[in-house]
Amino acid sequence: MEAATVQTARVTVGRAILLVLAGIGGGLAGSIAGLASLFSYPVLLAIGLPPVTANVTNTVSLVFSSTGSISGSRPELVGQGPRVRQLAIAGLIGGALGALLLLATPADSFERVVPVLIAGASVAILARRKLVDEVVTDGAHRVGPRVVVGVGVVGIYGGYFGAGAGVMLLALLLLSTGDPLPRCNAVKNVVLGLANGIAAVGFAIFGPVRWSVVLPLGLGLFIGGRIGPTVVRRSPARVLRIVIAIAGLGLAVKLGYDTYR
Repeated sequence: MEAATVQTARVTVGRAILLVLAGIGGGLAGSIAGLASLFSYPVLLAIGLPPVTANVTNTVSLVFSSTGSISGSRPELVGQGPRVRQLAIAGLIGGALGALLLLATPADSFERVVPVLIAGASVAILARRKLVDEVVTDGAHRVGPRVVVGVGVVGIYGGYFGAGAGVMLLALLLLSTGDPLPRCNAVKNVVLGLANGIAAVGFAIFGPVRWSVVLPLGLGLFIGGRIGPTVVRRSPARVLRIVIAIAGLGLAVKLGYDTYR
């Protein structure tokens, strides 16, 4: 069975190109909407990786997306050093706990919860516009302990699976700071990047990472992640959010059918 899985997951030239393209889409979706996994995770399943192997490989690959997103967000990060440092600690702790939770969870349990996580992320992206419209009018607020705890909880989810974590964190930042979307999005990129990074370290040491897949997928994720902040800066990206949400719901239905039938 294992030999068949390895053979199915072999990275041919065609699959490498597919992984790069999926990575570009995932990097864009991650920077703009916090839903990189809705592009990158399904392609890993499609080439034959088991769910947990696909998830840990995806998490390690997403380090490249975060690197690109953070480098592209530098103009919006100016003057936000103290806030970023405070929230980054919470994100790091949460990411580590999420990674431990995944490694300690049986593979069958993870496979059953994935459709629910993806569906929830897709619903969240559809609700994002309403959240943004409501919270921007609240004015500026200080980042208090409840916000730090909230960031830690999102970090746990990000370390465990991550799809939709960016949407939740962005709404939380808009509510707590009153800053415009590009500045909050930049903080989101840093905090989730660190949460994902600490989880990736744990997976690289203890998880079943498929390293032959990480390189092409990571290359695409870096490219997409680097472009994403520019898109956020210059366009509303509303149509893209709707497309991602619809695709995510379709994926959730498909995976749910395959898992529970």
